[in-house]
Amino acid sequence: MRADIDPGVDTLTEKIIGCAFTVSRGLGHGFLEMVYRNALWLELTANGLDVTKERAFPVLYRGEKVGMYVADLVVDDTVIVELKAIDALAGAHRAQVLNYLKASRLPVGLLLNFGKPRVEVKRIIR
Repeated sequence: MRADIDPGVDTLTEKIIGCAFTVSRGLGHGFLEMVYRNALWLELTANGLDVTKERAFPVLYRGEKVGMYVADLVVDDTVIVELKAIDALAGAHRAQVLNYLKASRLPVGLLLNFGKPRVEVKRIIR
Protein backbone atom coordinates (compact mmCIF):
# COMPACT_ATOMS: atom_id res chain seq x y z
CA MET A 1 0.00 0.00 0.00
CA ARG A 2 1.25 3.48 -0.85
CA ALA A 3 1.35 6.16 1.86
CA ASP A 4 -0.09 8.82 -0.46
CA ILE A 5 -3.28 6.86 -1.23
CA ASP A 6 -6.16 6.22 1.15
CA PRO A 7 -6.12 2.47 1.98
CA GLY A 8 -9.67 2.05 0.65
CA VAL A 9 -8.75 3.70 -2.66
CA ASP A 10 -5.61 1.58 -2.89
CA THR A 11 -7.68 -1.58 -2.40
CA LEU A 12 -10.18 -0.39 -5.02
CA THR A 13 -7.48 0.31 -7.62
CA GLU A 14 -5.95 -3.12 -7.01
CA LYS A 15 -9.35 -4.72 -7.62
CA ILE A 16 -9.78 -2.73 -10.86
CA ILE A 17 -6.30 -3.73 -12.02
CA GLY A 18 -7.08 -7.39 -11.28
CA CYS A 19 -10.24 -7.12 -13.40
CA ALA A 20 -8.23 -5.50 -16.20
CA PHE A 21 -5.81 -8.44 -16.22
CA THR A 22 -8.77 -10.85 -16.32
CA VAL A 23 -10.15 -9.03 -19.38
CA SER A 24 -6.71 -8.96 -21.01
CA ARG A 25 -6.27 -12.71 -20.52
CA GLY A 26 -9.78 -13.36 -21.83
CA LEU A 27 -9.68 -11.18 -24.94
CA GLY A 28 -6.00 -10.83 -25.74
CA HIS A 29 -4.90 -7.74 -27.65
CA GLY A 30 -5.97 -6.34 -31.02
CA PHE A 31 -9.53 -5.17 -30.38
CA LEU A 32 -10.79 -1.59 -30.39
CA GLU A 33 -10.85 0.39 -27.17
CA MET A 34 -14.65 0.18 -27.02
CA VAL A 35 -14.50 -3.64 -26.79
CA TYR A 36 -12.16 -3.46 -23.78
CA ARG A 37 -14.29 -0.76 -22.13
CA ASN A 38 -17.41 -2.89 -22.43
CA ALA A 39 -15.65 -6.05 -21.26
CA LEU A 40 -14.05 -4.26 -18.31
CA TRP A 41 -17.41 -2.77 -17.36
CA LEU A 42 -18.88 -6.29 -17.31
CA GLU A 43 -15.97 -7.65 -15.25
CA LEU A 44 -16.06 -4.79 -12.72
CA THR A 45 -19.83 -4.97 -12.22
CA ALA A 46 -19.62 -8.77 -11.87
CA ASN A 47 -17.17 -8.11 -9.03
CA GLY A 48 -19.69 -5.92 -7.21
CA LEU A 49 -18.34 -2.50 -8.17
CA ASP A 50 -20.47 0.49 -9.13
CA VAL A 51 -19.29 1.51 -12.60
CA THR A 52 -20.45 4.31 -14.88
CA LYS A 53 -19.54 4.29 -18.57
CA GLU A 54 -18.83 7.58 -20.35
CA ARG A 55 -19.49 9.88 -17.40
CA ALA A 56 -19.24 13.58 -18.28
CA PHE A 57 -17.37 16.14 -16.16
CA PRO A 58 -17.32 19.89 -16.86
CA VAL A 59 -13.99 21.61 -17.42
CA LEU A 60 -13.96 24.99 -15.67
CA TYR A 61 -11.84 28.06 -16.28
CA ARG A 62 -12.30 31.06 -14.01
CA GLY A 63 -15.43 29.44 -12.71
CA GLU A 64 -16.97 29.11 -16.18
CA LYS A 65 -17.62 25.89 -18.06
CA VAL A 66 -15.35 25.83 -21.11
CA GLY A 67 -15.72 22.22 -22.12
CA MET A 68 -16.58 18.69 -21.11
CA TYR A 69 -14.51 15.63 -20.42
CA VAL A 70 -16.07 12.20 -20.80
CA ALA A 71 -14.43 9.52 -18.68
CA ASP A 72 -14.30 6.02 -20.17
CA LEU A 73 -15.24 4.51 -16.80
CA VAL A 74 -15.71 5.84 -13.27
CA VAL A 75 -15.61 3.24 -10.51
CA ASP A 76 -17.35 3.80 -7.16
CA ASP A 77 -17.34 7.58 -7.80
CA THR A 78 -13.64 7.45 -6.87
CA VAL A 79 -11.41 6.18 -9.70
CA ILE A 80 -11.31 7.33 -13.32
CA VAL A 81 -10.33 4.58 -15.72
CA GLU A 82 -8.98 5.76 -19.07
CA LEU A 83 -8.57 3.00 -21.64
CA LYS A 84 -6.27 2.80 -24.63
CA ALA A 85 -5.66 0.10 -27.23
CA ILE A 86 -2.44 1.39 -28.78
CA ASP A 87 1.13 0.26 -29.40
CA ALA A 88 2.69 2.47 -26.71
CA LEU A 89 1.61 4.96 -24.06
CA ALA A 90 3.16 8.43 -24.19
CA GLY A 91 3.57 11.24 -21.69
CA ALA A 92 0.57 12.95 -23.27
CA HIS A 93 -1.67 10.10 -22.11
CA ARG A 94 -0.53 10.54 -18.51
CA ALA A 95 -1.06 14.31 -18.80
CA GLN A 96 -4.54 13.64 -20.18
CA VAL A 97 -5.47 11.59 -17.10
CA LEU A 98 -4.02 14.22 -14.76
CA ASN A 99 -6.22 16.85 -16.43
CA TYR A 100 -9.24 14.56 -16.14
CA LEU A 101 -8.55 14.13 -12.43
CA LYS A 102 -8.36 17.89 -12.03
CA ALA A 103 -11.67 18.37 -13.87
CA SER A 104 -13.45 15.60 -11.97
CA ARG A 105 -11.78 16.26 -8.59
CA LEU A 106 -11.44 12.52 -8.13
CA PRO A 107 -8.31 11.29 -6.35
CA VAL A 108 -6.96 8.53 -8.61
CA GLY A 109 -6.88 7.58 -12.25
CA LEU A 110 -5.87 4.36 -13.92
CA LEU A 111 -4.50 4.46 -17.45
CA LEU A 112 -4.92 1.00 -18.97
CA ASN A 113 -3.47 0.07 -22.35
CA PHE A 114 -4.84 -3.12 -23.89
CA GLY A 115 -2.77 -2.69 -27.08
CA LYS A 116 -0.03 -5.05 -25.91
CA PRO A 117 -0.05 -8.80 -25.22
CA ARG A 118 -0.27 -7.97 -21.48
CA VAL A 119 -2.32 -4.98 -20.28
CA GLU A 120 -0.14 -1.99 -19.35
CA VAL A 121 -1.17 -0.17 -16.15
CA LYS A 122 -0.32 3.32 -14.91
CA ARG A 123 -1.75 4.57 -11.62
CA ILE A 124 -1.99 8.36 -11.50
CA ILE A 125 -2.69 10.35 -8.34
CA ARG A 126 -4.11 13.88 -8.29
